[in-house]
Amino acid sequence: AGDGAAAVLLGHTLDDQAETVLLGLARGSGPRSLAGMPSRRGVFRRPLLGLRRPVTAEACAALGLDPWQDPHNADRRFARVRVRLDALPALEAALGPGVAEALARTAGQLRADAEVLEKISAERTDGDSPLSASSLAELPGAVRTRVLRSAALAAGCPAGALTAGHVARIEELVTGWHGQRWIDLPGGVRASRQAGELCFEN
Repeated sequence: AGDGAAAVLLGHTLDDQAETVLLGLARGSGPRSLAGMPSRRGVFRRPLLGLRRPVTAEACAALGLDPWQDPHNADRRFARVRVRLDALPALEAALGPGVAEALARTAGQLRADAEVLEKISAERTDGDSPLSASSLAELPGAVRTRVLRSAALAAGCPAGALTAGHVARIEELVTGWHGQRWIDLPGGVRASRQAGELCFEN
């Protein structure tokens, strides 16, 4: 990505972040989605995440810039557009100003928490070693689910297809074990418990 560029700057604003969090809340997404968009990931940077959309529009006008407007941004067939044009304004009208800023702050707080949990989980995950069911059972649930998700992804599950429901079924092999055989996961991956260890096969 970026054709060798040191950085690729994206124009997402605080409003985009608030919309992302609100969509995640409405869909019942987990902390990863509610943490919103990171300010940087790989070569991608989002330097405008702290600014409201009208501020960036005013800056463009002051500089004589004519930014391209995606026509999809006004199409109410898309959930994000309905959030932008209807839901967020309705929340601001009902609750007062500052809803977008509060949602963006929430994303930042959740991202900080998620990063700590991801780091702890990574320290307990070794893609080349079986996972001990008893050791997994001793982990806090928030860490255990992340370890299981990471293990499933490492085994070949596509990230976009692996849901919280799949991870919950894998977790049953640890916390609700009653001799069940295996669990079929996206990407042709199979999770099973064998001799007290959680195994992933592709």
